[in-house]
Amino acid sequence: MFRIINSFRWSLRSLFIVILTSALISCAAPQVSQEDALITLPLTVDGTTKDISVPTGSTVESVLKLAGITLGSLDRVEPTLYTSLNKGDAIKVTRVREEFETVQEIIPFERQTVRTELLPDGKTRISQPGENGLRELTFRKVFEDSKNTDEKTIVKTVVLSQPVPEIMLVGAQSPFTPLQIPGKLAYISGGNAWIMDRTTANRQPIITSGDLDGRVFAISPDGKWLLYTRKSTKPAEEEINTLWVVDLVESQSKPINLKVSNIVHFASFVPGLSQTIAYSTVEPRSTAPGWQANNDLEFRKFSASGAVGLPAEIITANSGGVYGWWGTNYIWSPSGDKLAYARPDGIGLVNIKENTLNPLLDNVPLQTGSDWTLIPGFAWGADGNSVFTVTHAPPPGLVKPEESPYFDLTALSITNSTNVKMVEQSGMFAYPSGSSSRLEGAQNAYKVAFLQAIFPDQSGSCRYKLVVLDSDGSNRSVLFPPEGSAGLAPQTPVWAPAKLEDNQGDYLAFIYQGNLWLANIATGKSQQITGDGLVSKLDWK
Repeated sequence: MFRIINSFRWSLRSLFIVILTSALISCAAPQVSQEDALITLPLTVDGTTKDISVPTGSTVESVLKLAGITLGSLDRVEPTLYTSLNKGDAIKVTRVREEFETVQEIIPFERQTVRTELLPDGKTRISQPGENGLRELTFRKVFEDSKNTDEKTIVKTVVLSQPVPEIMLVGAQSPFTPLQIPGKLAYISGGNAWIMDRTTANRQPIITSGDLDGRVFAISPDGKWLLYTRKSTKPAEEEINTLWVVDLVESQSKPINLKVSNIVHFASFVPGLSQTIAYSTVEPRSTAPGWQANNDLEFRKFSASGAVGLPAEIITANSGGVYGWWGTNYIWSPSGDKLAYARPDGIGLVNIKENTLNPLLDNVPLQTGSDWTLIPGFAWGADGNSVFTVTHAPPPGLVKPEESPYFDLTALSITNSTNVKMVEQSGMFAYPSGSSSRLEGAQNAYKVAFLQAIFPDQSGSCRYKLVVLDSDGSNRSVLFPPEGSAGLAPQTPVWAPAKLEDNQGDYLAFIYQGNLWLANIATGKSQQITGDGLVSKLDWK
């Protein structure tokens, strides 16, 4: 009985094992043949299509490698190299190559019209014939499977020669009554330098390059030389301008390159030193305002033959105080024994022997909230003991001092460092200008000209009136413009170097609507001198 039971148990165990084995076998993946694991798909390359058999799930890259196909750097494959392939897919290889073609192309010259007083009104003359330029263009052509895709792009341009513009002069001589004037009056018109000598009828072009930028434009104290800046031919972020000088006596002399560049605020002749200039430089920048000021001061000598000496450093490059990135301006006293400086936060004197700056008057710098700031206009009095400048006045209400819209004309004594308010709310661009000493009765006296803002609380954008007063602030009178006429743009009025013959009055030169005007201080009358509308800078010695 025991044997029968054990035998039965063994049979059941065997049956369970058989059933379990059958179940496991039924769950396993079905076996397929090697022929069922391959797929056949078309491969198109080099203009030929052929079928190729590869294992299912192969990538495009592996198929191309299997077929012995090498891809160029520009070749295009569809689908992408890492795509897994299945039945019904296809591979296409497009052979891509590029060719470069170089051609030359003419650059047409431009035509420019320049008004000039060299010719009678309405007459024309070609001053400079135009010449076409030449450039070389390199094109890229793309071919797909040896067929041109019509894709043609310029990949390189080289200018072989710059075009030369044709300059047509158009006469602008106007029938203004000639005036006898003392000394030499120089001005910039249309980027060219002109000079009037002893009479406004005698006007001659001095520099006709058309690229004077007006940053510097000054006649030497002896009237022999003209100092000026020219726009640089290099990009502005590399070089802003260059400094030059030309002989005003020798008509055949050539301009001298002083080997100085990037002058924005100051360059002048050094009084008492023969053929010596002083200047301050900036570093060009690609960001506004286009420079970073060095606030330095250097002297440099030159000779009539064109030789230029090495610079002598007077003030080393420095931060320049508050808003010093804008720069520093300088001005010589009438006798040439003192040099004053002005910067956004005040004015002072330069100690040339000790190479230092001595502050005289602190000023609250103007906060414009923009990429510019204000160097206050300033001028020496004829006695060399006073400096007239623009000071930032206290603000109205709760306005911050540095944002005040008001500015006063102030006189500063060099002898005792006291200052006196001459004119309230003159405007930020008052630009005072002192006359030379004039004999009046038994004593020497001088006057001060300045610009008065028509709207003092908007002096940064409004026009101005030309005003003259005595050095003590008395006898104030408005010279220009006439009532009801538009005002003057900001500028520094320029005094005649001496009174007219027979003591017929004193002249002030200024620019109005692009033309040179003279105002007679004695009569109060003003007269237009030029008519081309292109005048931008003046000096008178």
